[in-house]
Amino acid sequence: MIFLIVTSILLLGISTYLGYRVWFMAGVIADIQEQDDDAASYIESLEITNRFMYSKIVQAHETMTRIDLRGAFAAEDEVGTTFDMLKEIIESLKDELDGTSEKK
Repeated sequence: MIFLIVTSILLLGISTYLGYRVWFMAGVIADIQEQDDDAASYIESLEITNRFMYSKIVQAHETMTRIDLRGAFAAEDEVGTTFDMLKEIIESLKDELDGTSEKK
């Protein structure tokens, strides 16, 4: 009789502990999934920002090319040197972003 009572108490205690662990782990898993959702929305916002920046760089590159279509900005004066430097920077940014978009 005492053996049955002790066994029942042990089984009740083990069941209670295991139930608590299942409940606790379910909460942990829910928190992890919530963090994953937050990370996914953050990544999506970064992708949108990257696409926006890429489109602006392409527009700037096209505008700079259109402005200097006739080669009116010679590199002999300060304006021409500055224009060439800006054009080189925009072209390097465009080339870098073109390279990453091709890898996708």
